[in-house]
Amino acid sequence: MIINKWVLILIAMAVTSCGKAPEKYIKNINVGGALGTSYSIIYLADRELDFQREIDSVFNVVNQSLSTYIPTSDISRINQGEDQVMVDHMFREVFTLSKEINAKTDGYFDPTVGIMVNAWGFGPGNKINMDSTAVDSLMQWVGLDKVSLTPEYRIQKQFPNTYLDFNAIAKGYAIDRLAKMMDQKGIEDYLLEVGGELVGKGLNQIKQKPWVVGIDDPQVEEGRRLKILIHLKDMALASSGNYRKFRIDSITGKKYVHTIDPKTGYTKSASTLGVTVLADSCAKADAYATAFMAMELERCKEIVAANNELEAYVIYLDDEGHTQEYMTPGFQKLVAD
Repeated sequence: MIINKWVLILIAMAVTSCGKAPEKYIKNINVGGALGTSYSIIYLADRELDFQREIDSVFNVVNQSLSTYIPTSDISRINQGEDQVMVDHMFREVFTLSKEINAKTDGYFDPTVGIMVNAWGFGPGNKINMDSTAVDSLMQWVGLDKVSLTPEYRIQKQFPNTYLDFNAIAKGYAIDRLAKMMDQKGIEDYLLEVGGELVGKGLNQIKQKPWVVGIDDPQVEEGRRLKILIHLKDMALASSGNYRKFRIDSITGKKYVHTIDPKTGYTKSASTLGVTVLADSCAKADAYATAFMAMELERCKEIVAANNELEAYVIYLDDEGHTQEYMTPGFQKLVAD
């Protein structure tokens, strides 16, 4: 489940103390790979801890429910045509939240666009030769309104070929599950990162400062260069961008980006270069960041202004091709000096 993001967590800043750390704070770190990407989990306590088993368990149960890359997962079985799968509470939570955000973004967040992602060559399914006829044929099955959840917790599809893909929300949801696990363990200060998506709670008590996160410059395709630094406390962050996830047609040389416009079925070559969203959950931040990449900037601004749970930072090109930035006041307050 890889969606390349443009957030670089400053691990060195998070775990390295410029002075002597208070003896009662021990930094505990778990790093590894999951969900098709890497993760880094930092949690502070008054003693050494190792939650690796619990972390692995969270990833495993999320994968078994929501991963389109695992043939035996609930979502894969549903996509393969099984109609008697009784989905678990995680699937139900993600499905319900997806319906909510789909409505609030005028359909620009749509997990059923996965069939188009596959067809354009950006998903686990088969890539096909795409032209207007192929796009029109596949688009008849796109639309979250064509999918419902029955009282028996089964997914009902209007068309059997409708394909569900929670790739743009599941990673954020997994981080939320990790945060819930940390809360249940009584951990008050932690920084969780999976593939560039983050949840930060409390402070970096070793340095007596907020957790600090760097936002990558989306115009740097090779290597990384930071655009800004922000403080992350008691909130989630997710980013989306097209600058590293694209495909070049070997015959025509045309560049196709991974953002698919769910309204048209075509890959999006918009002026928006990258979006970072702050929210009260990483699943929300993840989904809205994806939607904002597919819509026009002015509509993005309107949605953020109408939702007091969201803050956003957008890097885009104006009509003259010059790089510009849009930042909500709440986001601006978090920018580190």
